[in-house]
Amino acid sequence: MTGMLAWIVKRDLLLAGRRSADALGSLAFFVIACSLFPLGVGPEPAALRSMAPGVLWVAALLAATLSLPRLFSADHADGTLEQMLLSSEPLVLIVAGKAVAHWLVSGLPLVLLSPLLALQFGLDARSLAVLLASLLLGTPILSLVGAVAAALSLGARSSGVLVALLALPLYTPVLVFGAGAVDALGAGGGAMAHLLLLGAGLGFALALAPWATAAALRIALE
Repeated sequence: MTGMLAWIVKRDLLLAGRRSADALGSLAFFVIACSLFPLGVGPEPAALRSMAPGVLWVAALLAATLSLPRLFSADHADGTLEQMLLSSEPLVLIVAGKAVAHWLVSGLPLVLLSPLLALQFGLDARSLAVLLASLLLGTPILSLVGAVAAALSLGARSSGVLVALLALPLYTPVLVFGAGAVDALGAGGGAMAHLLLLGAGLGFALALAPWATAAALRIALE
């Protein structure tokens, strides 16, 4: 099972490398969205620091959502998804591998780039560390929960809009706790409670989202 999971991740990473423009488009959106806010708000340091967590988290959330419609659509178009469904390997394992690959392509680059973008908002070292920790815990949830939305909208017209409508309400707790961790630290409190809630959410997503995605794919392909 571990070998199958690694094979799915490797396969999707190779395919993503051949379609690098898709991943670069999401990353470019994240950079542009984060960079425009300081220009529009002005150079006031206090205002920039207060809005930084929300801006970075909203931009990361939207950038991750942009790539969700392509999570299953290419495999569905060429018939690969049907072959995966008919294979002897558990569909849940295949779905988990595709979600991991999606996070490595669309989520991890956002996490690695976020400290550099946060510097233009004037965040200190502690706030940067908490922001990085919240994104490391939260962005995998975006990929796992987003996979459910992508499976539910598979084959539908205007699937990109439908995926956003399904996924964004489910992302709200992640956004609240992710941005709230940095806000709580700035207010003099501790960020640990928010990070623990994000960790619990990641645990629930790992346990439930692949099963829900597999069930949605079976319904979509029947």
